[in-house]
Amino acid sequence: MLSEMPSRNTGAAASFPIDEVRAQFPALRVGNRVYLDGPGGTQMCAPAIDAMVRHLESGTANLGGDFRTSIDTGAMSDAAHAAMADLLGAAPDEIGFGPNMTSLTLSVSRALAREWRDGDEIVVTRLDHDANVAPWLLAAEDRGVTVRWLDFDPDSGTLRIDTLPALLGPRTRLVAVGGASNAIGTLNDIPAIAAIVKAQSSAVLFVDAVQSVPHVITEVAALGCDLLVCSPYKFFGPHQGVLWGRTELLERLRPYKVRPAADRPPARAFETGTPSFEAQAAMLGTIDYFDALGTRFARDGASRVERLRAAFHAFQAYEEQLSARLLDGLRSIPSVKLWGPATIAGRVPTFGLTIANCRPERAAEALASRDIFAWAGHFYAIEVVARLGLAESGGLLRLGLCHYNTGEEIDRTLEALAAIAKRTD
Repeated sequence: MLSEMPSRNTGAAASFPIDEVRAQFPALRVGNRVYLDGPGGTQMCAPAIDAMVRHLESGTANLGGDFRTSIDTGAMSDAAHAAMADLLGAAPDEIGFGPNMTSLTLSVSRALAREWRDGDEIVVTRLDHDANVAPWLLAAEDRGVTVRWLDFDPDSGTLRIDTLPALLGPRTRLVAVGGASNAIGTLNDIPAIAAIVKAQSSAVLFVDAVQSVPHVITEVAALGCDLLVCSPYKFFGPHQGVLWGRTELLERLRPYKVRPAADRPPARAFETGTPSFEAQAAMLGTIDYFDALGTRFARDGASRVERLRAAFHAFQAYEEQLSARLLDGLRSIPSVKLWGPATIAGRVPTFGLTIANCRPERAAEALASRDIFAWAGHFYAIEVVARLGLAESGGLLRLGLCHYNTGEEIDRTLEALAAIAKRTD
């Protein structure tokens, strides 16, 4: 187990324990598969699976009872909220769980839109997943609100933050942006966006961090946003959504909920119905996995928050090594075009590609025949694909790396891409 490995405070990437890490993922033992589908969902780590099974085997119950399974489930749920708070640098009462990010965003959009009036304005971007666009478009339509669009540069894949001030005004009620693009990997400068939004408006800043949380340290206070959502199944945990919000904003909002839920902490007011307690248990196991790995890199006596950050420093350094290897190889295949940032800087390890004379779905099929798993299409980033002019040609081939991938898998993928490109020349 990772928790039993000795601490080595050497360079994170150089000493990254990839063999021990891969041993923590049962799915990686099946066949000779290369999982490059992480932006759509990662494999679950063994501590998360074990925690989920333990909770179900020991007995589950709804909250509020005087009997043992209800008491134990409540304690586990409290611990899961606290663990997720540590991962995001937040307080436990600021954390709410839901079935997925999309459902939470739709719920938050309805609560926020209660305050909107005819003539108000919101800002959404062309770089986002539709789960951070469509809910706001629907709410704006319902409330008679004007939608303004923040564009991105198709050549660099970066948001045109320089144009944001002109989109803001006294009637701006919301700015919705992504932490990172799920299609081309761009890592957005959320603190810079927050500074502009707060200086020029009183708008709520909502961040879809589904693609950024798996790869970079996330501290909500440093980001400067008001609300943030992410998805544990994108970072080795269960299918679930997470909402974080500033307490003063959450206390002001009135979520659509049943009346007995009125006494819950502010963020938990969005936890409508009976939640998946087994998923919350698995979330605890996921944090335990990060914590154990972080022990290897953190100082002796470090807190859980410090150990989690140490783990993510190690992830990022290792993923940068893998990304450099992939980027170098892609440059050697003339018919492959990379969309988005051209270097490791300013991106997460998600790469959107096209291959000359080969539709993305055909490339994905060819990779799948070699047991290399990747997605093709628009991945719900319909605005991105349209802005790049790729909607009619099938969108993108997407390769997504994470810290359980290996250099050998990168080489195998590059060899396959070179063969696919050669066949279509």
